[in-house]
Amino acid sequence: MGKTERETIRPLDLNKLLGLNGLKRAAQVMEPADGMSRADLKAIGRECRRRVPRDAHAEWTTLKRDRSVLALHRKATAGRIRELIPVRFGRMLANPFAYFRGAPAVMAHDLASLPNTGICTQSCGDAHLSNFGAYASPERRLVFDVNDFDETLEAPWECDIKRLASSIVIAGRDKGLDENFSRDCAVSAGRAYRELLAQMAELSVMEIWYLSIDVEEIAYALDSAGRANVKKAARKARKKDSLQAFRKLTEQIDGRARIRDNPPVVVHDRQTDDHARVRRLLRRYASTLPIGRRRLIDDFQVVDVARTVVGVGSVGTRCFLVLLAAKADGSPLLLQVKQALPSVLEPYAGASKWSSHAERVIEGQLLMQAASDPFLGHISANRRDFYVRQLRDMKGSADVDAMTPSGFMDYSQLCAATLARAHARSCHPSLISGYLGSNGKFDEALGEFAVAYADQNELDYEVMLNAAKAGRIVAESDL
Repeated sequence: MGKTERETIRPLDLNKLLGLNGLKRAAQVMEPADGMSRADLKAIGRECRRRVPRDAHAEWTTLKRDRSVLALHRKATAGRIRELIPVRFGRMLANPFAYFRGAPAVMAHDLASLPNTGICTQSCGDAHLSNFGAYASPERRLVFDVNDFDETLEAPWECDIKRLASSIVIAGRDKGLDENFSRDCAVSAGRAYRELLAQMAELSVMEIWYLSIDVEEIAYALDSAGRANVKKAARKARKKDSLQAFRKLTEQIDGRARIRDNPPVVVHDRQTDDHARVRRLLRRYASTLPIGRRRLIDDFQVVDVARTVVGVGSVGTRCFLVLLAAKADGSPLLLQVKQALPSVLEPYAGASKWSSHAERVIEGQLLMQAASDPFLGHISANRRDFYVRQLRDMKGSADVDAMTPSGFMDYSQLCAATLARAHARSCHPSLISGYLGSNGKFDEALGEFAVAYADQNELDYEVMLNAAKAGRIVAESDL
């Protein structure tokens, strides 16, 4: 792609996206409580450039990397259901992007070998393009946000944006996009991240906290084609409620609703009494909820329980689908009870401060998301941690494969802006913004890194493919 074409790329209108036009920097009516003003925080951020220059983020040389991909993946399977490991590998080997989705532990290992700013925030830990999407807020608004927190942990902010940028180039290649254009999409994501943090650095703490991305607002920030696609996706997402999930996932047996078996994705485990076990777990989970939500869940009773297999990276974790019915009218509710394992970031960012991995997941989600599932909770049993959430409550994700090139670039920027908003809830944006500055040095370095790491991802994917062909690992397709 030539210079002229690159200069015509339209940046996403972040002001429209987040409603920032009506917000201005709040007048400072008191001295900062800890004596650190926005200017002080920005100065600290700028000072970090001495230790880690912005162009240093371009660094990734595959020839210098000495690590065993197979060993890292075998280590990542610890604590998972052994018989599902071949399914996990099978899903990962579908294509390089699927492999990337299942390899957050490998990238966390790699990022730990690179210099970082030391500026930490609550990180997603697995911020790739498919881990963003729409869902219903408790007020029934359709919002767009980060939506996967299995790996969340307090860690340097650049871990997330580098994983997101790498996923953009990998997905762009998977779509058959021009290599330079895929790189430009990663650069534009860095720009969106940097520019939104700069804007949020001028807002008050409460204004930052209240910011959210409404799906309806996304439409107004796009061109006409993008606007039509978003509205179509929103209509589809609004239909995905408990009733729709109930009709799709259940069947009538002897006049009673039961979860439909769909081996190996959904199965009733006849060897163990999952029904009784999960019923006990849910009673304990309910006791951890605020009183209003506890009263709500007490209005339901468990009807059926089945084991389920979800995602790519999550395959092998213990996960249950639970069908409940309201005691008063029989209306259905579907919950997911999912095992939480240690974050892939822990060996490099330090141990979690939370008492359990499920609590780490839930608290990280509450901290990063603008609005969260009212059924979100956690419980531990038999030295295993589980978190609970509602299944498919108006949840929707973008079809990356169906996007036009311009739509793909818009979506890359949208995810990066969403990540910036999520990071700003636990780390004052002035710190990161001070480091990033007002020019595009970091953006360009991010693009270079994303291309280099996409190359590394393809090499690692080939290693896994060859290992499967040679019988060193077992990979089974469940499609």
